[in-house]
Amino acid sequence: MRKMQLALLALGATVLSGFATVKPATARDYPWCAQGGEYDYPGECAYSTYEQCQASVSGRLLYCGPNPLVAYGQVQQPQPHSRRKIRRPVPY
Repeated sequence: MRKMQLALLALGATVLSGFATVKPATARDYPWCAQGGEYDYPGECAYSTYEQCQASVSGRLLYCGPNPLVAYGQVQQPQPHSRRKIRRPVPY
């Protein structure tokens, strides 16, 4: 009985630690989307190339279209870090 309790406790801790490390999906940053059928607009935007998208939608009554967030520049681009100015002593 004691071994079963320890095993369940270990399993629960493992599952909880797995949930703690899950990162949110960023699939909407890819340029191509599978659209139509069960997908809302803009679709399943998880494809780097048009060919990948075409291979995925083949036989699924879907089509490929550009991701509007990427096509129209609405994806937040990482801002470049500004360089700090280094002050140097002025020679007299």
